[in-house]
Amino acid sequence: MTSDRRPTIIVHSVADARVALAAAARHGIAVQLRSGPGAAAYLGAVGFLAIVAAAREDVPHADAETVLDCGDDAALAISALHEGVGIVRLHAAPETRARVADIARQLGGHVDETEDVETLDLLDRPDPAEDCEKWLARPMNPC
Repeated sequence: MTSDRRPTIIVHSVADARVALAAAARHGIAVQLRSGPGAAAYLGAVGFLAIVAAAREDVPHADAETVLDCGDDAALAISALHEGVGIVRLHAAPETRARVADIARQLGGHVDETEDVETLDLLDRPDPAEDCEKWLARPMNPC
């Protein structure tokens, strides 16, 4: 199950993931690193896992859960779970999400069911490190 409302940072590259993890570690905050929307289709589970692994190698002490966004494709979500992604995000009908969630539980993972929450998307940010620092330093609203 998804942790209690971690700040969510959308990452698109190893560099993004590194700066997000570094800022989280400096602030002592557990975060959620989420792929870009529908990234399972263009990046794949293996690509996302490689991004996360490279970033964690550089910032091993950061507390972060990772979520691969699978768009509306249940087959990509199931494939990602089989490939080792622990948390997937799926924008599909409730019955489809429930079926995928059942498969996820059997594989030791889960479907991120959080409603849209405020996120920091690092796409095309001129200074993602500074943006992460400022965003994580702000007071968080408890949910």
